[in-house]
Amino acid sequence: MLFSSPISAVQGAAAPTSPRSKWDQWDAQITPSGYDPATSNPWGVHPRFLPVRVEAKSGLTPGDIHVDAVARYLYHIEPNGSTAMRYGVAIARGSLYEPGVYTIRRKAKWPTWRPTDAMIERDPDTFAQHADGMDGGPSNPLGSRALYLYVGNRDTYLRIHGSPQPRSIGGRASSGCVRMIMAHINDLYPNVETGKTAHLYPPEDVIGG
Repeated sequence: MLFSSPISAVQGAAAPTSPRSKWDQWDAQITPSGYDPATSNPWGVHPRFLPVRVEAKSGLTPGDIHVDAVARYLYHIEPNGSTAMRYGVAIARGSLYEPGVYTIRRKAKWPTWRPTDAMIERDPDTFAQHADGMDGGPSNPLGSRALYLYVGNRDTYLRIHGSPQPRSIGGRASSGCVRMIMAHINDLYPNVETGKTAHLYPPEDVIGG
């Protein structure tokens, strides 16, 4: 989804919060009992979207992320450069998905969220109620973890993030960002370093166009 930067208190409205004291509780809440990344699937997604280690193409930079928008896969190149962890994702609807090369400049656990002004204008019935922001937690649209994508020093408001709607994985559902199952991005998150590159490739309706 497309998101703006964190907001401060305005006109008496308190800024959204995400108490660290609740993070472990929330992590436990969104992690299946007996969780095995390769087999746990209480979400009912297609098995191909479960995490798996695959062979990486030669020449890719360790630590970088590659999002195949056609197959709906995210690949994280492992330190050896020869393998990658592959995860299922959802991408944005229509023209809201923005292919490109981005730098991961920020990471956040259980982030707060505010819709962009463009999102509020486009769909006020859905987003205007959150104009002052939304606290972190399992129902927050950014989910349990978020990777913030930049071009240079400019925040694009694009994120790779967990989603409270795991059944959207494999589809086109968000307002710009790349969605993952929250348990899966929790696995990915500690292995991603800020400063690494995220490559978002074109979707099927752009390739060949």
